[in-house]
Amino acid sequence: MDEHSHPPPPLTPELEELTLALLHSRGEVERLREREHLFSSLLDSVNTVLWAFDWDAQRIIYVSPAYERVFGRNAGLLMADYGEWLNSIYPDDVEHAAASFAEVLVKGAVEDREYRILRADGQLRWLSDKCFISRQAEAGKPLIVVGIAEDITDKKHLEGELHRLATTDVLTQSSNRRYFFECAHTEFQQATQEEAPLAFLLLDVDNFKHINDTYGHQMGDVVLQRIAQCGSAALRRGDLFGRIGGEEFAALFPCCTEELALQIAERLQREIQRLVFSCNGTTFGVTVSQGLTSLTRADVTLDTLFARADAAMYDAKRQGKNRIIRA
Repeated sequence: MDEHSHPPPPLTPELEELTLALLHSRGEVERLREREHLFSSLLDSVNTVLWAFDWDAQRIIYVSPAYERVFGRNAGLLMADYGEWLNSIYPDDVEHAAASFAEVLVKGAVEDREYRILRADGQLRWLSDKCFISRQAEAGKPLIVVGIAEDITDKKHLEGELHRLATTDVLTQSSNRRYFFECAHTEFQQATQEEAPLAFLLLDVDNFKHINDTYGHQMGDVVLQRIAQCGSAALRRGDLFGRIGGEEFAALFPCCTEELALQIAERLQREIQRLVFSCNGTTFGVTVSQGLTSLTRADVTLDTLFARADAAMYDAKRQGKNRIIRA
């Protein structure tokens, strides 16, 4: 330092305090930018849609980037018009989605909302859409609802597959014994409470052991599969049909008179008689013996119907097979 230079004047306490405040503020700004960048990166990476809704204005005020990936729709259009979200909901689920959303006003939170959406590309997807009241309406301030929408399509498919495996006979794809009787008990209780008609049918493939011994078990499996297909075709919507034993099937007809049940059993008998099988150049057909019964005031359990139908089916066997016996 030469003899003519002078050291800078010391900072006044006020100026020193201002300088420190500016440095601190600059650091806070940088930290805020870093946090904002981290938060934005997280939102870009997750496949969960975060959203906020102004209930009074009925408009979306925030939606995360995942919206466009999950819904396959433009977020800008959604921010301009909440109808974009409503229009994406599968028509059969619109009423449920709207009603469950409105419940948030009463409960404060709704965590069990599930509904389907149709993406812009035509894909059908399942959503779990939880919502919560973030801010109650106050003077001059709107009521804000926030939510988390998650694509649960894969989970739904897995649940459906597990249910199918638990309730379906693997060979014939009809109901298995446990599921058939579980549903049949429910229908029986409803019929007795409402004094509604109900019919129960048992059928057994005639000479099935001979089929297996002559043509092999693989052909026997084909016979059972084709008979199950006849059951699906001959019965009404809402009727139950299942394989309850090796070559034994059962059907339950809710809200069905005895005469109508007989017509269905006869239709099933005809469909089975039309079946033709071919093995090693030989063709053959199959027949079934059926036992049919209807609910009476004396029946207190499903077991009584099952026992009567079973006895009638074996009576059909004794009388020459390929027939329907009513009990």
